[in-house]
Amino acid sequence: MTCSSDENICTWVLEQTGSQPLATVSDWILGKPSALVGLILIGLIVRWLLHRVIDRVIKRAEVGMLPNRLSRAISGGRVGAALNLTEDPGYTRRVQRAATMGSLLKSIVSGVVFTVIALMAISELGYDIAPLIASAGIIGVALGFGSQALVKDFLSGIFMIFEDQYGVGDEVDLGEAAGTVEAVSLRVTRLRDVNGTVWYVRNGEILRVGNMSQNWARTVLDVKVAYGEDLARVQRVLSELAHDIWEDEDFKGRVIEEPSVWGVQELGPDAVVVRVALKTAPLEQWAVAREMRARIKARFDHEGFEVPFTQQVVWHREAERPQQQASDEDAQPPADGPAQTEAGSVTT
Repeated sequence: MTCSSDENICTWVLEQTGSQPLATVSDWILGKPSALVGLILIGLIVRWLLHRVIDRVIKRAEVGMLPNRLSRAISGGRVGAALNLTEDPGYTRRVQRAATMGSLLKSIVSGVVFTVIALMAISELGYDIAPLIASAGIIGVALGFGSQALVKDFLSGIFMIFEDQYGVGDEVDLGEAAGTVEAVSLRVTRLRDVNGTVWYVRNGEILRVGNMSQNWARTVLDVKVAYGEDLARVQRVLSELAHDIWEDEDFKGRVIEEPSVWGVQELGPDAVVVRVALKTAPLEQWAVAREMRARIKARFDHEGFEVPFTQQVVWHREAERPQQQASDEDAQPPADGPAQTEAGSVTT
């Protein structure tokens, strides 16, 4: 075995000693390990630099994800408190999404860098990497055709993360399952429903996403009142209740916009429906709705408003009797006692 032109240590030892075996041994002892160490160091440095670039991009994404006008509008005051923009950014949904994207990008960069370094190291050891590259291409094509569902899951996961369709902690409806997102990966999404059941949904099977946690939410209450009530007075009372909860210190930052009474929503068969809407912080719409219902019940009782409810009416009719029996009974004086009836019921 002779030294190639690019093996500097082997060539240098051969020139100094004139011994080919010694030059070959020196190359394997000093040259190859030093080259491999150099490749590993280069790979680590490149990986570190790329991770630094990703970190800087993510830092910008944390504050630049919302439109400028909206960012200025919610950077302080009620909405800022509601969206936790003045608190530790590690607890905000924006930063969680940015961290998820950063983790994904770092994983991709690490995989690519280490794969390239591994191929270069194999080549440095004197092995031909062309068959490896060709085999990788063939295996990739085979996996692409044989695992189309897996590829679909990965692509869907990448787009869902980059498009910010949902993130960890969001309340979502994925069609087959609904609940709180606990983990998002490239292949599956894990969420827990209100009953505590954990659902694993493949990203490629998600056709629609209903996210109840992005930016803000809304509590919509349909309040039924009787037709005989003064609707102007009812709307005034509902407006006062909504304004009280808006001014309540316990709900500062949870109700993020002045509530409004939208008016008569429906004329039902037994009631008039009046709609009230309150804009809330994400995931706070249910707590606000429960509090609002309790206050409406107490205030309606105080004001004497009638809240209609479904009533059941029971009616009776005489049972059909044979003609002969009826004529015999008609010939006799009526006996004391209740008449024979059969009962039926109608719900209105």
